[in-house]
Amino acid sequence: MQPPTIATLYPALLHAHIALVVLSVSLFALRWVGVLTGGAWPMQRRTRVVSMVFDTALLCAGATLWWLLQLNPLQQHWLGAKLALLVVYIVLGTFALKRARRWVGKLLFGLLALAVVAQMVAIAHTRNPMGWLSL
Repeated sequence: MQPPTIATLYPALLHAHIALVVLSVSLFALRWVGVLTGGAWPMQRRTRVVSMVFDTALLCAGATLWWLLQLNPLQQHWLGAKLALLVVYIVLGTFALKRARRWVGKLLFGLLALAVVAQMVAIAHTRNPMGWLSL
């Protein structure tokens, strides 16, 4: 039996990565709406753990794709832009879920976080660091 090749691993890994993006962002959006409506469940330990599991799996899938395709975020500027925006998304998300003190702040930070995700998706599709702005 021969070891798997890039051609056999790439499609499954790409689909897993995309599915994990959908799961992670969907859970963030649900938690954000839950926080906005005053629910306690979004910040409960089990909810946060599920979120961390999705995010860790997503990061592992993304890093494996970099390795498999031999990508370098310093050379492929679209990937560097996605990684920089990932940090922005994480910071905005923490403010949307718990750090903003007022409801309107949580609302604005959540909207900004989702806008950053939309830009990251556009960057991934266009492989251009400008994302939607390049269209």
